[in-house]
Amino acid sequence: MVTSSTAVDDYWTAARRRVGPSALAAATGRQAAGTAAPPAWSFGAGPEDADALLVLVLAGTKTGTASAMASFEAEGEPLPRAGGLSIILDGRGEPRALIVTTEVSVCRFEQVDAEHAAAEGEGDLSLAHWRAVHAKFFTDGLAEVGEEFTVSSAVVLERFQLLDPIT
Repeated sequence: MVTSSTAVDDYWTAARRRVGPSALAAATGRQAAGTAAPPAWSFGAGPEDADALLVLVLAGTKTGTASAMASFEAEGEPLPRAGGLSIILDGRGEPRALIVTTEVSVCRFEQVDAEHAAAEGEGDLSLAHWRAVHAKFFTDGLAEVGEEFTVSSAVVLERFQLLDPIT
């Protein structure tokens, strides 16, 4: 589902007011008062994933995520950066949370550690679970952009903080 820019803009206006300019500046390292809405996106590979992962974000269980580097390259998208804001959408494409990226690193899939796996908040929080779920996710996602997933594939690891939830 495509989110209307009006819904995102309205959420951004309300979230800035709820979070407050000083808290936004502290989280991002810059003033965000008059800026355009940050990117809006959802976690996972579809509406059900988006809703399930959003629940983990809103509960404070999910504070990390991972993406295939090749997906950024194929789409010509810049890598996330610390201090970057994102509006997180639910499975219907509605804005539900504002997060700030606190840390970004790149490593090979096989180098992802148990600490990052636990920060993703999924399943039993183990590295084994993370690898099983994400190997399939990256295999499917990279096939869509004509790339092949291997354990040596580069992944972008993000850590984030929840700034404004709508529960």
